Amino acid sequence: MSAGLSVRVRGAAAGPAAEAVAALAADGVPSALAAKDSTLWGPAAQEEAAVRLGWLDLPRSSRELLPRLAEHAHELRTAGVDRVVLAGMGGSSLAPEVIAATRGAELTTLDTTDPAQVRAALEDRLHRTVAVVSSKSGGTVETDSHRRALEKAFTDAGIDPAERIVVVTDPGSPLAALAAEKGYTTYLADPDVGGRYSALSAFGLVPSALAGVDVEALLDEAQALVPALKNDTGNPALLLGAAMGAAGRDKLVLAGSTPVGLGDWIEQLVAESTGKQGTGLLPVVAEGANAPGFAEAPDALPTSFSEAGPAPAEGALVQVTGPLGAQFLAWEYATAIAGRLLGIDPFDQPNVQESKDNTKALLDGAGEGPLPAGEPLFTEGAVQVHASQALPGGARDLEGVLRTLLEAVPEDGYLAVMAYLDRIADAPAAGLRAELADASGRATTFGWGPRFLHSTGQYHKGGPATGAFLQITGESEQDLDIPGRPYSFARLQFAQALGDFGALDTRGRPAVRLHLTDRAAGLAQIRRALARVRG
Repeated sequence: MSAGLSVRVRGAAAGPAAEAVAALAADGVPSALAAKDSTLWGPAAQEEAAVRLGWLDLPRSSRELLPRLAEHAHELRTAGVDRVVLAGMGGSSLAPEVIAATRGAELTTLDTTDPAQVRAALEDRLHRTVAVVSSKSGGTVETDSHRRALEKAFTDAGIDPAERIVVVTDPGSPLAALAAEKGYTTYLADPDVGGRYSALSAFGLVPSALAGVDVEALLDEAQALVPALKNDTGNPALLLGAAMGAAGRDKLVLAGSTPVGLGDWIEQLVAESTGKQGTGLLPVVAEGANAPGFAEAPDALPTSFSEAGPAPAEGALVQVTGPLGAQFLAWEYATAIAGRLLGIDPFDQPNVQESKDNTKALLDGAGEGPLPAGEPLFTEGAVQVHASQALPGGARDLEGVLRTLLEAVPEDGYLAVMAYLDRIADAPAAGLRAELADASGRATTFGWGPRFLHSTGQYHKGGPATGAFLQITGESEQDLDIPGRPYSFARLQFAQALGDFGALDTRGRPAVRLHLTDRAAGLAQIRRALARVRG
């Protein structure tokens, strides 16, 4: 137990974790990491690591933001502005979403290109809304599109965007220059912190504070853990990293109800940090301790998280208990340790750009014409069926295609469900994860597109070639233009789906794309076909 955070490792994972802790201590790793030693991940990673270890200082350095944030939040509320919309992807959105949900604050997250979901955010209480536009690089296509739509919405409502748009970005980014030109309030983040390690930076704190969260308490929780991070013993984050990297299990199955949504944040941190060079840890966010595949699979490391009290998952080999601020810091530290044990650079993301490049090529190449979606293998009701070259042929109905896809998952592999739909209106799609896990007996993940491209998308392409993929796209009843761009949100969303499907196809991954001409009817069809597969 350290600073309110505890990590318990049990059963088959306990011995390897203890041995790894001893080896790491013998090599002086805990003290070296606390001192921000960039050589810990080998010569090839040193240059990147040298500018990616600022997250270790954030429990202290981020306090410089607190007076300004408190004044800003007070000014907004005095003016009757009490709704916060966050436009950001991956590391720019996941931590604030967890912070707000866990601390009971309202935050509307825009991490989608689905036109209906974007429109709903723009039309809800706009006169009471402040929008936080967050992008580390300043060039994220989704966030740039959201900014353009927000500017138009405010202007059309007679509201000066300069009074309602707040920017969080790195110094010197294109977004920082644009914000200065337009007069937007800007918070500059520490450039030595990568996006997925930025929970305690301006990216995590600004939207959370404006939504009414006491972010100083969050920093206090993290700071209480800091003294232990240099220690060889009594260092819970070191033990967690040792279990992740040395247990010999490549599926990190996560269960926990609080902190709310923490599993999704861990998923991005671990998948994008470790899924490369044909190796990595695949996070599987389960619905609970009894979710299919939580504790049974020999390649799974069942892990539970909770804020206080007994861990929620009795079958967990690893149990992490502690307050949210400490959890953020502990998981970041543990992921860096796991990266060393796995022999990879935990700070780069070499395969993320590919799908982005594919999307741009599709949009540029098609001009104003239709995107090259290809002819479906067949259409059944409201579902058009497409498949990658690697998927065995022969199936001519939806049930048969699902059976073929499930049979294509290797014994040590996984199935990834990727839904380019409306995360709110089409929420029932998320239930497919547990149903497919039950039908396949394999680790199964679920991601909303394009959000997952900034998370597990790196693992899908850079991790072990053991995945099979189910992509779901759908027609949009009502589109939404992106001001200043020659394409709409629906067109961008579809291009992102096709671009990622092409990246998987190029790698020879078995994949199916189910396009729903009617979303509700199509999802119901998939469920019925899956029920027949399950028997």
